[in-house]
Amino acid sequence: MSSSIRSRAHTATRRCLPGGSLAAAAALSSLLPLSVLAQTQGNTAAAATNAATNANATTNAAPSNPVASPASSKPATPGGDSKATTLPDVGVKAQRELPNKADVSASPKFTQPLVDTPKTVQVIKQETLREQGAATLMEALRNTPGITLQLGENGNTAAGDTFQLRGFAAQSATFVDGLRDLGPVTRDVFNLDQVEVVKGPSGSDIGRGAAAGYINLISKLPELDNEGQASLTLGSAERKRATVDINRRLGGQSAARLNLMAQNSGVPGASMLRNKGWALAPALSFGLQTPTRVHLYSLHQRQDNQPDGGIPSIGRPGFYNADALLAAGAPVDRNNYYGSRHDREKVEADMFTARIEHDWAPGLTLRNLTRAGRSHMDRVLTGVNALSRNNSTDPALWTVARTRQRVDQTNTILANQTLVNAKLTLAGLQHDLVGGAELLNERQTTLGTGTTAQLIRGVSYGAIAIPAANLYRPNVDDVLGLPYLTGIDTEGQSSTVAAFVADTLTLNPQWKINAGLRVERYRTTTTGGTLVTSTNLATYASQGYAVGGVVPANMSNSGDLSSWNLGVVYKPAAHGSLYAAAGNSSTPPGSANFALSATSTNQANASMKPQRTRIVELGSKWDLLDKRLNLSGALYRTVNDNQVTQDLIDRSFIQDGRTTVRGAELAAVGQLTNFWQLTAALASMKTSQQSQRSIDATTGAVTNTTGLRWSPEFSATLWTSYTLGDFTLGGGVRHVGEQKRVITDSAAAANMPSLPGYDVIDLMAAWKVSRQLNLQLNVGNVADKNYVAALNNSGARFLLGAPRNVQLTAALQF
Repeated sequence: MSSSIRSRAHTATRRCLPGGSLAAAAALSSLLPLSVLAQTQGNTAAAATNAATNANATTNAAPSNPVASPASSKPATPGGDSKATTLPDVGVKAQRELPNKADVSASPKFTQPLVDTPKTVQVIKQETLREQGAATLMEALRNTPGITLQLGENGNTAAGDTFQLRGFAAQSATFVDGLRDLGPVTRDVFNLDQVEVVKGPSGSDIGRGAAAGYINLISKLPELDNEGQASLTLGSAERKRATVDINRRLGGQSAARLNLMAQNSGVPGASMLRNKGWALAPALSFGLQTPTRVHLYSLHQRQDNQPDGGIPSIGRPGFYNADALLAAGAPVDRNNYYGSRHDREKVEADMFTARIEHDWAPGLTLRNLTRAGRSHMDRVLTGVNALSRNNSTDPALWTVARTRQRVDQTNTILANQTLVNAKLTLAGLQHDLVGGAELLNERQTTLGTGTTAQLIRGVSYGAIAIPAANLYRPNVDDVLGLPYLTGIDTEGQSSTVAAFVADTLTLNPQWKINAGLRVERYRTTTTGGTLVTSTNLATYASQGYAVGGVVPANMSNSGDLSSWNLGVVYKPAAHGSLYAAAGNSSTPPGSANFALSATSTNQANASMKPQRTRIVELGSKWDLLDKRLNLSGALYRTVNDNQVTQDLIDRSFIQDGRTTVRGAELAAVGQLTNFWQLTAALASMKTSQQSQRSIDATTGAVTNTTGLRWSPEFSATLWTSYTLGDFTLGGGVRHVGEQKRVITDSAAAANMPSLPGYDVIDLMAAWKVSRQLNLQLNVGNVADKNYVAALNNSGARFLLGAPRNVQLTAALQF
């Protein structure tokens, strides 16, 4: 049975645990060899008593998952042999699978249970996402404190999933089943079993660019069962969304699975915005439950959205403008749209994966993954910028300048990864080894665009129309020009060859040592061009270029990187651990988008050294309440070096900047009782930047930088649900503290200096109408909190969080 469908089908059993699992284990134990039963004789009485007690406690229990399956009523023992439960000397205790708690990672790179893994790893399971009505990855990541949404630079808006984790950008560290994902795509959760968030520098796990950690998305794959589910969601802002998940056994040890999604939805609180799209994810698996297994699967996604460039920040708390009248101006209507109805965001993404696994012997497994993928984004978006009173005291005549952004970008990836897992004993000590190699090629092609009057290669281009918008009454029918294609395109490519090995050495039942090493050779190349204008003509005239000429730009950067981790685990009890860990990662120039820069002040300049990030973490993890509830806590210190600053004497640009992040995190996930689920976490973070005293490029004034942008000192998240008969009630709260934008003492006060903190409350109610049908109601932002979800780097524009919204989901099992 597929993991996704299985988790729904057996939710009733799991939510009524532990009794249901133990009773089933006692019945199934009749199939065990007599020799095994004889060895477990000493535990018989305790196991039988525990099974009987817990089974009685759950006799009248109802499934708390709003999407339960008729399979939940299947008999525990195929064939129904009643004598099986009366056999003596049964010492089997089942491993319970809880709806919202994972005991192990799906990644083969983690060889130990999560409670014995010396780093912070949060697993967000699909049952939690289903209760919350989450549809996108960013909605899923609301369950992780310390992650903040990013909006982009002054004239641009970042595309796809753009976020920051533990103080560092992490959008380029998204993986699918352990391999790097494609470029700017808004990821959907319809085909995910779970989302794994690994925090802290993780170069030994994934290689370059892992300063903050990484997100690993686990795909749904076929299993040996015949089940299916379809869901339909209707809600506020004309929300319409449908998903289908079908798993079928093909005969023998083969199975197929198909996941589908379609949506056509508005955005609550923004009448002009719309998200449309569809996706399908077919998969075939052969040799399931045999020594050799083959999985072939792909993901195909199409999006056709009306993008959001944000609204002006005038009138928001903390807003400042040198013009007193503008500074006192009223906020704009949240429904205002400053772009054109012809703005667009079209995305096509296709990804194919082949995974082969072979068990050579007990404890020895070989895995090989091959992936090819391509994504294309065509986006035209309008942003807002400077305000103007137009010499009028009448706000009806005030305007806001607009920018036009066009992105036509193609990303491709080709990757192959080989992993070997081995469990062996050497010199009386147990080793859990994982090692392998990775080949990776990533390419990004971005078409050059322009908006101003220019001469390019003898062709004259006129400036496109970008009239200012009325500040309080923008008109979506204003004629806005389409940025033209200049032919000065940029192509970036990065190739990586890597080898890695990790070992967990078990010294005795109390002590484990974990160590890992990854070495890789990378090469990044960028080809493009620089347009010669009257401004830079003096630089290129001696080379024979005139205005309108294009100077070819070919840049490259290569090198060797080594990343390591070391962790020591002490287990004062079988169900708990204390650990100390350290690790590092490296981020070479151009790692984010394979685009090197010719600008000497840019961190992506090919002559720059890689940024180096180190972490030290102390933590503890405990499985309590018979392993139904996990509590964890961690203290960490992360240091990032080699940031670009400007020398105070000769004004040269050097890499002596350092960022330090100190933090603490606490988390609890699992069951408080058989019917009460809990997922909660909080994070406290202090950030600072040292050796960042530099010179303002415009004024020449000395500036001192403190802290990090978009890094709240405190954030927390809570989700809980309780089942009573056929009904489940749930809810949660999300808190994000203030996020600073102004982090330099010489920065001129303008726009919004920070993003105010906020709290959002969400509620859920579900009704199991029958064995096949479930209804679920979600109410988001119950208190109708008006809050800013993201602010751009200049503070001129922002995105508001969704107001109170409602959605109703009907789920049908078949």
